[in-house]
Amino acid sequence: MDLHILLIVIFFGFLAAFIDAVVGGGGLISIPALLATGMNPAVALGTNKLASSFGSLTSTVSFIRSGKVDFHIVGRLFPVSFILSILGALTATYLPPALLKPIVIIMLTLVLIYTLFNKDWGSTTTYKKLSPVKSVLFIVVVAFIGFYDGFLGGGTGSFLLFSLLLIGFDFLRAAGNAKFLNFASNLGAVLLFIYLGKVDYVVGLAMGLSMVAGSFAGSQFALNKGVSYVKLLFIIVTVLLISKNAWDYITAHFFH
Repeated sequence: MDLHILLIVIFFGFLAAFIDAVVGGGGLISIPALLATGMNPAVALGTNKLASSFGSLTSTVSFIRSGKVDFHIVGRLFPVSFILSILGALTATYLPPALLKPIVIIMLTLVLIYTLFNKDWGSTTTYKKLSPVKSVLFIVVVAFIGFYDGFLGGGTGSFLLFSLLLIGFDFLRAAGNAKFLNFASNLGAVLLFIYLGKVDYVVGLAMGLSMVAGSFAGSQFALNKGVSYVKLLFIIVTVLLISKNAWDYITAHFFH
């Protein structure tokens, strides 16, 4: 790959990781950047997963060090997210991921509306130990999101963050727990992509290093700015995800 193109990929990797470190959605930036190089779409997805695994690990460590990760909850869910993302990525090799697009658009829109109309929601932590029924429901939700991350991926951070907000975490603590689970699903998916030979290691490692820097900067910025910053970024990224998925769906069904 031309050095200039590689530098552009590295720049967009940093930018993607900065945003992804907090609320997810970095794939909106990194995947198009990889596709713009002429890379095969399947290889672009695998390469992006490799790079974003470095980024999500970095931001996870930052949140752990600041005490924003609750291991008694998400620690037990790590293998669930990991295994289901492998199954999701495996399913994506047999079924077109675009099948989920309409459902994703509807779900993201509901997430956005709920967040906008609950102005004080997520400003403080009100989490209490979940009942057995709620615990099972939460495990099912995390399992589905893990599967979705391996199968399609766009919006995983938003869905994880939203599900953690629903059980009572504030935006900052929800972000820390979400990144921990997101790292699990990234790791599972990238291992399958490696097994299938769908990873460009040179580009993936170069972008991964820039994502380490971007993730560290993004997570530190979020920890310093607090809940209001995370909530605003969450709303902006969710709007962009809805717009991107809606545009993809419209162009695929009405302009071809």
